[in-house]
Amino acid sequence: MASKELKKRMPGSARRARITREALEVFAARGYHATAMEEIATAAGVTRSVLYDHFPSKRVLMITVLQEQNALLVEHVGARITGSGSPGRRLRATLDAYFSFAESSPAARRLLFDHTDEDDPEIKAVRWGIRETRTRSVAVMLGRDLRRLGLDPDTEAAQAVVELLISGTDGMAQWWARHPSMPREQLVEAAMLVLWNGLSRLPDPY
Repeated sequence: MASKELKKRMPGSARRARITREALEVFAARGYHATAMEEIATAAGVTRSVLYDHFPSKRVLMITVLQEQNALLVEHVGARITGSGSPGRRLRATLDAYFSFAESSPAARRLLFDHTDEDDPEIKAVRWGIRETRTRSVAVMLGRDLRRLGLDPDTEAAQAVVELLISGTDGMAQWWARHPSMPREQLVEAAMLVLWNGLSRLPDPY
């Protein structure tokens, strides 16, 4: 009885947050099409009718979760990109921030980067929109550093470089998920060796 009363007293915003939190875990584990709204309702401890009060469809719920998690990722990493310190220190902090996000929020990382095979046109469009916006946002944040490299942050070339950095860093995070025994500090150091100045030390003339 006390549990039921607690559920009734839970504010709508808290109930909505619980739903999106559980939906993230289920979507990341099972994928969009294999997930049923009833599974999410059960995981969130609400009835299907309450779930549909907050989200009229599975598509709306999925899009909401994607947008929320991407915003958290950009905020978490962006604070390090635009922080104080030398470019090298900021790059190190940025890499560590992304890997810490992957470590603490593995479901979010998988949903944002791994589960991209949905054949729902609207979700695909939202995914591409999120990706393009994320790339442009990071390019703006890296504006000072890109200009030092001779790249205008507003150009396609700069955005392509940012996409390389994002995709490469996430590729390391995917590898790390399969080899979790490696300490995060070592992963950051390995990334720094290449991304900062490692390849420039090779004897092959450019």
